[in-house]
Amino acid sequence: MNEELGNKIKKLRKAQRLTLKELGEQVGLSISHLSLVERGLSSIDTVSLQAIAKCLKASLFYFLGDSAEENAREFIFRSYNQKPVIRNNLKVYMRIAHNFGEYIMDPVITLLLPGEKLDDINYVSHEGEEFHYVLEGVLTWLMEGARYELYPGDSVHIPSHIPHNWVNLTNNSVKVLSVVSPNYFDDESEDAGALRRTGK
Repeated sequence: MNEELGNKIKKLRKAQRLTLKELGEQVGLSISHLSLVERGLSSIDTVSLQAIAKCLKASLFYFLGDSAEENAREFIFRSYNQKPVIRNNLKVYMRIAHNFGEYIMDPVITLLLPGEKLDDINYVSHEGEEFHYVLEGVLTWLMEGARYELYPGDSVHIPSHIPHNWVNLTNNSVKVLSVVSPNYFDDESEDAGALRRTGK
């Protein structure tokens, strides 16, 4: 039990890019004690564990091995698990849900940084469909030779065979929530940062 608990603490701590010192300072434990706990060589009292859970934004039941929480982890995607999975020119893609292969939808947050030019963008088309919702900034949506400015709260939902693409032509970042089907990313090359099919 101690080793399993320690692994869970270490995994969440690293996911949030916290050092042992930083976590220890926030929960009132020494680096040496935390290190022993993470390696399964020392136990920890419930009060300290509750403080760690709060700091790491996790449920106490997660550390105690509650079966319902364990099962939910397959479907619930915590914010601290987000990481940039693709950098394509001036675009940063963040997957915001688990992907099991059999799922046909892929929700993604895309951050479009300033700096691209209209001449840099080529139209793309591919199988499936996609939905994009502008969270921040002004997105320029290109479709079938036309240009549309989308503002926060605006969205577009199209069959992906229509020639299209997007670009940020402003001096500020643009953030977009996207749900794409079939899956947006090629999981096998996720770390290499390869988009499948879209060319966006």
